[in-house]
Amino acid sequence: MLKMQNLAKVFYADRIKTQALHPFDLTIEQGEFVSVIGPSGSGKTTFLNIAGLLEEHSEGLYLLDGQDVSKMKDKQKSAYRNEKIGFVFQSFNLIPELNLYDNVDMPLRYRKFTAAERDERIMQALEQVGLAGRKNHYPTQLSGGQQQRVAIARAIAGSPAVILADEPTGNLDSKMADGIMALLKDINAQGTSIIMVTHDNEQAVQANRIIQIKDGYLDEYHQLKKAVAIA
Repeated sequence: MLKMQNLAKVFYADRIKTQALHPFDLTIEQGEFVSVIGPSGSGKTTFLNIAGLLEEHSEGLYLLDGQDVSKMKDKQKSAYRNEKIGFVFQSFNLIPELNLYDNVDMPLRYRKFTAAERDERIMQALEQVGLAGRKNHYPTQLSGGQQQRVAIARAIAGSPAVILADEPTGNLDSKMADGIMALLKDINAQGTSIIMVTHDNEQAVQANRIIQIKDGYLDEYHQLKKAVAIA
């Protein structure tokens, strides 16, 4: 589903070269749930931005659902991103002036769905996250956990191949966080791949695989589950 070969990212500023991501290979199969861990400034956000077609990689190959995205024009990338990727952010990124229904509808408006198809997708997504009965409410009328559920509904309404979740429970208390993790695992069990950046080790170990990024180097990480189990 996602394949990166010899992929790297370099930033240049005032003739200073910064190697944000050193060359790495990574393959994520359809239906996998992968956690990405690492200290702040390690390259996690850069990796997620590249995976989400929000940022260009400097070298290497990136195939998303079989397509070489590096060969796409910006307009093609935007359309492909909207079709293949769902985003869930720590800060929810809901539009406060829109009700829940319209927030979920926003990315669907850029697809060639009929109004009836969009309505069906919106209501199914809100039903899955348990908020169909509040479709006319506004984000400010919801708790943090409910707002994140709306963000997840927005992400899944377009039936993406993969969800990229950047610290999806970072602004939530432990009870709300547990609920969001249970929802993400349920979505993953239905076949959607999930790549989740997190600082929470107890959440990281709930994924099928754990990737660690440190100082721009990306590696499989096998010791975390053992450490959490012992603790």
